[in-house]
Amino acid sequence: AMDAPREDRKGEAPWRKMSGEELEKQYSPSRWTVRHGAEEALRTYSQIGSEGTATRRARATRRSLLDVPYGAGEGETLDVYFPEAASEALPLFVFLHGGYCRVGGKDESAYLAGPLTVRGAAVVVVGYTLAPKGTLDQMVDQVARSLAFVQKRFPDNEGIYLCGHSAGAQLAAMMLLANWTERGVTPNLKGFPCFLLSGVYDLEPIVHTSVNAPLRLTPEGARRNSPQWHLEALPKPRGPACPVLVIVGQHDSPEFHRQSREFYQVPQQPSVGWIECHTCLFHLIFFLLHKNILYKVIPLLQIILKTIFQ
Repeated sequence: AMDAPREDRKGEAPWRKMSGEELEKQYSPSRWTVRHGAEEALRTYSQIGSEGTATRRARATRRSLLDVPYGAGEGETLDVYFPEAASEALPLFVFLHGGYCRVGGKDESAYLAGPLTVRGAAVVVVGYTLAPKGTLDQMVDQVARSLAFVQKRFPDNEGIYLCGHSAGAQLAAMMLLANWTERGVTPNLKGFPCFLLSGVYDLEPIVHTSVNAPLRLTPEGARRNSPQWHLEALPKPRGPACPVLVIVGQHDSPEFHRQSREFYQVPQQPSVGWIECHTCLFHLIFFLLHKNILYKVIPLLQIILKTIFQ
């Protein structure tokens, strides 16, 4: 694992001045929903994923490979949804679900399988071992191994596009730091290789909230798995910049906005030129989209389709 760099930021982080109650609120996304209460928002998220128009419909209407093992450990499986036309030369959209690494799963996260397979892309939904059984170090390793597996399984792919939501965004961002030489394969990342939705890229505040109870992160573990802290320390590789789309919901908490803003700003510094970040503010919170809204009007879907099929 990567050693955490020394702290050299200027000024005190805003979260350090917050009360424990306020910090807890800032890192509780369901408390910031505007259409539902916290409990109803979480129920809606689960229903959309597993009971509504996403996973169940995708499994009923799309060719698929389910529970494909990419490793031997618990939870190390993924699902692949294919377009109607059979081909090995497909763009692959890889989705990492959220849930603060303690809830959720691939079986309720096939939100984009329908609209993307219709257009000709394959969709891969990755599972990983949730806390408390799984550690964050383990999850980062699992995601890296899943991407290496996908590249080896579909070597003629037309590009891999990685998307993560919430905890999945942090895991996806950590893939920008992965040493693919050690994995024996380099994923064929194309276009915007990373779509990061409502992520937490500096995990240190999480250590001081109830979110950390199942994660059991130490400050050192939080730093080690915080992409925010490692971008500057990496040597700049040769070749073009790696474009990333950093997305935050309009009604996400101020701390989530700050996390996305600061992660976006790191590549603007002269010492970091290997990654190119773009920002996007959505008026609809990702996990509160209902039924046909996801398929018809979500701006994110339009951006993904344009990126893959440009």
